[in-house]
Amino acid sequence: MKVSRRWLEAFLRQPLEVRDLVERLALLGAPVDAVTSLHADLKDVVIGLVEEVQPHPNADRLRLCTVNAGGSERFHVVCGASNVEAGHKYPFAPVGSSLPGGITLEKRKIRGEVSQGMLCSARELGLGADHDGILTLSTDAAPGSSFLEALELGDEQLELDVTPVRPDLLGHKGVARELAASYRTTWRLPELPGGGRPSGGTAGIRRVVDRSATTAGVQVAIEPDAACARFTGAVIRNVTVGPSPEWLRRRIEAVGLRSISNVVDATNYVMLELGQPLHAYDLARVPGPVLKVRQARSGERLVTLDGVERPLPEGTTVVADASGPSGIGGVMGGRSSEITESTRDVFLESAWWFPGQIRHTRRALGLSTDASYRFERGTDLWAVPEALERCVEIVLSTAGGELDGEPIDLWPEPAQPRRIFLRHQRVTQVLGVELPVSEIERCLGVIGAVVSPKPEENRYAVQVPGWRPDLREEIDLVEEIARIHGYLNFPDELQPFRAGAQMDAPIISIASELRGHLCGEGLFEVMLLPVGPPDGGAGVRILNPISADHGFLRTSLLPGLVRQVESNWASQVRDVRLFEIGTIFSPGGPGQRPEERIAVAGVVTGARWPAHWTDSKDSGSAGNDCDAWDLKGLFERTAAVANPGVAIQARGEGWIATGGEGQGEAGRAVPLSGDPPPWAARLFGFELVIDTTPRRPPRYVPLPVFPSATRDLALVLGPGISAASVEEEIRSSAGKLLESIRVIDEYQGVGIGAGRRSLAMRLVLRSSDRTLRDGEVDDVIKRVLDRLKRNLDISPRAS
Repeated sequence: MKVSRRWLEAFLRQPLEVRDLVERLALLGAPVDAVTSLHADLKDVVIGLVEEVQPHPNADRLRLCTVNAGGSERFHVVCGASNVEAGHKYPFAPVGSSLPGGITLEKRKIRGEVSQGMLCSARELGLGADHDGILTLSTDAAPGSSFLEALELGDEQLELDVTPVRPDLLGHKGVARELAASYRTTWRLPELPGGGRPSGGTAGIRRVVDRSATTAGVQVAIEPDAACARFTGAVIRNVTVGPSPEWLRRRIEAVGLRSISNVVDATNYVMLELGQPLHAYDLARVPGPVLKVRQARSGERLVTLDGVERPLPEGTTVVADASGPSGIGGVMGGRSSEITESTRDVFLESAWWFPGQIRHTRRALGLSTDASYRFERGTDLWAVPEALERCVEIVLSTAGGELDGEPIDLWPEPAQPRRIFLRHQRVTQVLGVELPVSEIERCLGVIGAVVSPKPEENRYAVQVPGWRPDLREEIDLVEEIARIHGYLNFPDELQPFRAGAQMDAPIISIASELRGHLCGEGLFEVMLLPVGPPDGGAGVRILNPISADHGFLRTSLLPGLVRQVESNWASQVRDVRLFEIGTIFSPGGPGQRPEERIAVAGVVTGARWPAHWTDSKDSGSAGNDCDAWDLKGLFERTAAVANPGVAIQARGEGWIATGGEGQGEAGRAVPLSGDPPPWAARLFGFELVIDTTPRRPPRYVPLPVFPSATRDLALVLGPGISAASVEEEIRSSAGKLLESIRVIDEYQGVGIGAGRRSLAMRLVLRSSDRTLRDGEVDDVIKRVLDRLKRNLDISPRAS
């Protein structure tokens, strides 16, 4: 998502410094990937006041201009444009200025007269195609003022990394809302230059809780199977389609869009400002006039705005007129009804499309647009009329015309924003600090949530704004509070926490102790892939390897470490000390899966300790190298940490570990790729199994293909009854259809009784071979409730 610094400043009514802006956006969860300075190549251009214009003595088509660029000095400029007049202001590039295209101006003679700079046209400044005349400026800026600042052309384009769950950040309004929370200020929509022409406000939009209606003679309808929940429209007549005014063209070009016409630019402006895409139809080219949202029929085709004729798969949601499809809903309009210079009557559409269907359509057609990018992430269902009103205002301001009748708002099934209950105690538990009630309400209020305290229940009822579809559960609100409060405002020290009941496996503690020991011995830990080529012809073959070089599970850690040593040798690194703690595999029996064990391995080569100037002359690099006795000591100390019962015995030129639970060996390691470099020292290595109990990998089950059935039970528990005992009773009575169970809420207070509590538990039931019927689910729930009543005297909470 590309945003404009100046556009954000218009929302916040304050100047923004780019570096501070980037830091704040990163902390808010929208990091900036790139910052591009717009028109930076015009930084040397200033406002020039032409004080005198005289004919060139040696050329009929040239003139001599005296330019005031601020200060006492006057510049003589040779100019060939006929529209330059004394007393007017123009862009002036003095000698030494750099212009677009890498041009650097120099003092030069033109037909015998010295020119000390240049008065510039729009084309020379990269601001348009007009090259016939010098760009005349209507500005109150004093001569010598920066051209970029006087015309507000200087801007920075920020490219935000917006996650799929934050569609509200796909418009300047959403980004400004976040920044307003960070700056602790307010925001509001920018005023249109010239004041604009109001459309009458959203109160003038006629709400219709039905699937069809008429506005200004245009029949609008939504069929039940169409992927459209809300469709608004307005008719504007007698517009004049033409180039956009400078302010509108500058705004959309600042974020990388091309200006097309005032009407089309108005729809794009609203999309970039509010995050809600719109579409404009030439009403004279809409047969009927009818606009019906329906599914595409077999064999239907459409020439889209990009000029491509596309077959429409059955089920694709389209906007159709009386003759057939006129646009692909939420993706792209059709060529048959596009806005042209001859357009006089316009129908503006602002709608809400189901994200899943838009994503399916986009993939099926291979057609991704700015509109589909936003709709498939989820736009604000409750802000659809606001976008239409804003677009009507801009069209009336830039293209003229009159609004015909009342705009229509088809909303067959009105809905209310989601409501989530939030406990103050839960906020404190998760964040580790107790925030004041006022701060919690502020953090939720600035993101647009409506907070209703419920002190008798020790919680809040939070109505989530429509532009935040990602806020679904209580923990999501806690995360928002932390984000808006500011992660940097939390204390650095760890707060007291509740220890978990699950103990670490013994192997985890041993591995942690080994890691600390080997780092203390001066070795560096590496973590390598457990797959690779066969180790000395051995290995466990993988049936579907990711590549030919990664076709086997390793049976030993040492070969991988040796490869790392050889990689260091290739970079002229002589002294290497590495270790790894990881999984090794051994083949199972016929038809059996491989067995896994945890091992530790290390390699050392080169200097025993870092060289120092106090070393004797006899202890050069070779005299300081590790030898077999260094390896033996390292092996003994490592084995003692891994398993104190292990004994080290000599075998051949190396050592082996015997007794206890561990097993391993140490000795000279052989390079895998041939002879080592002549300057390399001897290579030693060891490996020790620290978990000798063969473990088989877990058996995976396929993902479910049949839907689950979810039931929430609100149970009233008496004193001394634990959630664990309730869960045990539910599992034993629900049977094999119970997939999962978890606690989702706990309540104590009014309506429960002293010493008692209400526990809400969510049960997920699923069958692996069929879709469960309601009767089956009801039987399970009845069986569960009967057993809870019989064994624990637990009853459902009365609603």
